[in-house]
Amino acid sequence: MAEVRPFWLAGRPAQGTAELEVRHPYDGALVATVAQPSAAQVEQAVAAAAAVASQLAALPAHVRASALGHVSREIARRGDEIARLITAESGKPLTWSRAEVARASSTFRWGAEEARRFAGDLTRLDTDPTGEGRLALSRRFPRGPVLGIAPFNFPLNLVAHKVAPALAVGAPIIVKPAPRTPLSSLLLGELLAETDLPAGAFSVLTVDNDVVGALVADPRLPVVSFTGSGPVGWSIRDAVPRKQVVLELGGNGAVLVAPDFHAPGDLTRAAGRIALFANYQAGQSCIAVQRVYVDRSLHDELLGEILAAVRALRDGDPSDPATDVGPLIDTAAAERVETWIGEAVAAGATLHCGGTRTGASVAPAVLTGVSESARLVREEVFGPVIVVAPVDGVDDGFARINDSAFGLQAGVFTHDLATAFRAHRELVVGGVVVGDVPSYRADQMPYGGTKNSGIGREGLRSAMTDLTEERVLVLTGLDL
Repeated sequence: MAEVRPFWLAGRPAQGTAELEVRHPYDGALVATVAQPSAAQVEQAVAAAAAVASQLAALPAHVRASALGHVSREIARRGDEIARLITAESGKPLTWSRAEVARASSTFRWGAEEARRFAGDLTRLDTDPTGEGRLALSRRFPRGPVLGIAPFNFPLNLVAHKVAPALAVGAPIIVKPAPRTPLSSLLLGELLAETDLPAGAFSVLTVDNDVVGALVADPRLPVVSFTGSGPVGWSIRDAVPRKQVVLELGGNGAVLVAPDFHAPGDLTRAAGRIALFANYQAGQSCIAVQRVYVDRSLHDELLGEILAAVRALRDGDPSDPATDVGPLIDTAAAERVETWIGEAVAAGATLHCGGTRTGASVAPAVLTGVSESARLVREEVFGPVIVVAPVDGVDDGFARINDSAFGLQAGVFTHDLATAFRAHRELVVGGVVVGDVPSYRADQMPYGGTKNSGIGREGLRSAMTDLTEERVLVLTGLDL
């Protein structure tokens, strides 16, 4: 009988009452069988998190930092093993899985460093006569145990972005990984179990999605951090309006290539970045390039460069280090992308390359002439698709980027500093990347969106702020 991998219940491995099969998206091969907890075991995990909350919050910073540092080092040491695990469960090409491992190691390292820096602020109150002899100390304390709900597309690093800030501030966390990609979360549980964190500081519950509602509603979990689809995320917030809910939702990544971006090599570089980061996760990234707006004077030349760059990408077996584009998470996702492309073409768009489906894989597609009302423009495609459209200058380009229900990140290719500052001021997004695609993210920077792209911010320090609340201590009778 094949081994059944345990889940993590209050810091200890546990077997459950049901099992979950994890299959490779590329060929459907069985990767692992995972134990699933019973309702009673879920209750034990929540009760343990609530019971340990005060102890964990009072744990010295160096103990929390040491635990996070251990996880960072072990992820780096076991990097190749973990990368292959990510590829097996998610279908992500190995080269990108290795990049995710490196980022996750850095995320935990940043968590360890921020745990040591999370100190508070002093404010002199004798700036007014009534405040003479008074000093205010402002510190942040955990709101309580965190429920972290993670998606499939970054099964290691997006879990790290929930676990590291929670433990850095001293908040217990219950991780609910995506059912298709639980293995990376379970490996994180293994590494955390090697630390000196108290029992109950973490659990990894491999439950089905239909269990989430009860966990979200549980008053012992006052913070919910969710990354995933918009409808699910907003339904969580609507269900628990009095809880602290942090949402990192979908995007509709847009790029503007401004009219000044035409120095030798500019368009070749822009096209290479656009092609790569529209397809690097088979488009399954909330900041993948989807819409490309280019000044009309540069449109034809850039389109040719993009087509050449896309055609140079290699698709196929994600375990081959030479593969650039792997499968989508399952056949249903690939069929949806295929349908959306077909709708756009039927309405008059031109498909220049790609768009064909084989099982869960879709060949990278480039389209022009797509209607502004098409789903490829209005919604998040989450697939390997680029829509290229001409615009008349920066004003038109910014307006087209903003004409979206989403507002995660945008990229602006320009050499003009004034245009860069205009983009920061006028684009209604959580982040603007100048000189590159919107897919750039540093794990220590604030990261999140506006509009339907969510509320709150990831990035270690920003997430630590979201998971805590400020308390003020006023000291009186001091000789300042």
